[in-house]
Amino acid sequence: MIVVAGEALIDLVPLVPDGSGEALPALLPRRGGGPYNTAVALGRLGGPAAFCSRVSADGFGEALLTGLRSAGVDVSLVRRGPEPTTLAVADVGADGSAGYAFYAEGTADRLFELPGPLPEAVSALCLGTCALVLEPGASAYEALLRREAERGVFTLLDPNIRAGLIPDADAYRARFRRWLPHVTLLKLSEEDARWLGGSPAEWLAEGPAAVVITHGAAGLSVHTRDGLRHTAPAPPVEVVDTIGAGDTVNAALLHGLATCGALSREALTTVAWPALLHFAARAAALTCSRPGAEPPWATELAL
Repeated sequence: MIVVAGEALIDLVPLVPDGSGEALPALLPRRGGGPYNTAVALGRLGGPAAFCSRVSADGFGEALLTGLRSAGVDVSLVRRGPEPTTLAVADVGADGSAGYAFYAEGTADRLFELPGPLPEAVSALCLGTCALVLEPGASAYEALLRREAERGVFTLLDPNIRAGLIPDADAYRARFRRWLPHVTLLKLSEEDARWLGGSPAEWLAEGPAAVVITHGAAGLSVHTRDGLRHTAPAPPVEVVDTIGAGDTVNAALLHGLATCGALSREALTTVAWPALLHFAARAAALTCSRPGAEPPWATELAL
């Protein structure tokens, strides 16, 4: 089983202008949050997946759990709280890229606490995005990463930087470096890489066995500790928006590695990376072809 830990929130996505002359666009609520999207994508791909978080008991929280269950995701590791659900207002650019303004003060997911030991059946843990920024939950998620890595669980970290939520950039960059010894696979976007500073070679030297970088319309690349570098182009697609594309890549990578029995540090040097990157690129392209974070089902990716 693959566990995804982190926030679940509601994205408020602008609707296409209706020509009415209104100054403010209508906003459509959609289930979201980087870790949440990754868990849903994993469930839709068909492998055993679970979500670990703290979710509000409000109506939005109920909708988030419904989305997980509908995708076949185990929610037994989810705890509930009376606080409201975090909201993220998306600003979608002409090229489909999205920026976010967050309303996260006093929300349920920020109060996440370190759970007891994860089930023995857990083979991988995926974390990232706001969960590793917003305290007090961030320290609990960090402790979860360290604890599970120390007992040999495969770990994927996707920083998925939301700069507006990070009060001290230098402190966050230093904290990111302290996570790396506990990370098996580091995945980040080209933009995240620039913001964090450093290079794949530097990050690999500090812990991960492989680093995957997404390059938007230019596709994906991977760097491994043995010096190999592979790339895969992004399939041509009419982009509606890019919400959830990177999260879908996380899920596709983990699903592909699990399917071929390669969820280990050693296996990342021998896995068929070109095929895995192509699979992830196809999955992300489908997500980009529809509004909001709507990752594909396994049947949509069948050859």
